[in-house]
Amino acid sequence: QVQLVESGGGLVQAGGSLRLSCAASGSSIDKSAMGWFRRAPGKEREFVGSINWSGAHTDYPDDVKGRFTISRDNAKNTGYLQMSTLKPEDTAVYYCATFVGWGMSRTAADYDYWGQGTQVTVSS
Repeated sequence: QVQLVESGGGLVQAGGSLRLSCAASGSSIDKSAMGWFRRAPGKEREFVGSINWSGAHTDYPDDVKGRFTISRDNAKNTGYLQMSTLKPEDTAVYYCATFVGWGMSRTAADYDYWGQGTQVTVSS
């Protein structure tokens, strides 16, 4: 079993930056892909990005590409989501998730383990 805990959320002004962390425990995630998702009030869960097991490959949807960067440190069993040039529409609860495998996925159902989420609020 893998437990994931996100941290780093908070309130930031539009144009600002935040870095979220996703700390894993219970098992190593060095053979797992990691994804980030978000859910805004009244909206469905949305894919934000993913990174493969080694960190060599990442994938982002168009609305965050160039603003968000995912990285990971397998020695620390931790992943990161660096968010820059934040917009009010980025306001949401952000979740990290993992699944064992060599690839990546944009599909939430592919992920086996999820964190509890961290709130990000971007003020205008």
